[in-house]
Amino acid sequence: MALEIDPKKLLYFAAVIEQGSLNRAARQLSVSQPALSTSMDRLEAELGMQLLERGPKGIVATRKGDILYCHARLIREEIQLAERDLLNADDCRSESIRIGSLPSLASKIVPMALSKWRETHEGGHLEVVENAQVDLLTGLLRRDFDFVIGFTKVFDMLDGLRQRVLFRDTLRVIAGINHPLRELETLTWGDLVKYPWISPTSRRTHTVLDHIMRTMDAPLPQITVCGSVSLLKSLVAETEHLALLPAHAVREEVAEQRLYELPFFDPTLNRDIAVFFREGYVMDQPRKDLVACVTEVGIELCREKELDETGV
Repeated sequence: MALEIDPKKLLYFAAVIEQGSLNRAARQLSVSQPALSTSMDRLEAELGMQLLERGPKGIVATRKGDILYCHARLIREEIQLAERDLLNADDCRSESIRIGSLPSLASKIVPMALSKWRETHEGGHLEVVENAQVDLLTGLLRRDFDFVIGFTKVFDMLDGLRQRVLFRDTLRVIAGINHPLRELETLTWGDLVKYPWISPTSRRTHTVLDHIMRTMDAPLPQITVCGSVSLLKSLVAETEHLALLPAHAVREEVAEQRLYELPFFDPTLNRDIAVFFREGYVMDQPRKDLVACVTEVGIELCREKELDETGV
């Protein structure tokens, strides 16, 4: 059965959910309360399902209403993005550069790259968002970002996106300075999964750890999700949790003996870092320069780590 949904009613519907009141939503939308109420009644009638219900704290969404609200909010955001892009194109205003980054890259490489970029682009406007890669790539398709800095191999390429590898880094198994595994000379994945882990994103099924466990045909260990890399480091330092982070992200903590890199190496921990962009997207010079700075800093930090380990 095909459903006919009026986009304007969806925008009204989202406002009602967020305001929790027809009166407040009507004021926000600059329409009359009776007109808004009629619009919501017609939306429910057209879809043949109840979307709203009145509770002690005001109007709330039903289960189906909550599903519809998620889509209504995305549609509203797309309209806002379109309005912003059209205005920027119309009056030639300086448009912000919007980039997405993995949390593990946003803690060291991205800040250093931005600082380097600022040396020649003092007046440039930047917006940086760190998130799980699947969310970043979805946002890239929705034009939330100009480009995304992430890693290859674990994710299949989404239709409409392209990638270009910038450098290679290596994930390390990070533990607290007094972790029991420091007593073992040789470590295996079997030893590591006996302890709880902390993941920097909520997309556990897309983590390297999940990939390893599927390869071993073993269940995932206990995982705590932590979106902040700084909080992740603190939890690892104070508990017996383990985590995977690139070497450059924990260099200072390891040097100051606040964290410890377990002597465990596996080819699967090597990863290529790439810039992702929409198919057909053409970068201007400031954006090209920013990607070049990310590449330069990434190569430099990863090379410094290799030199530290080889002593060359």
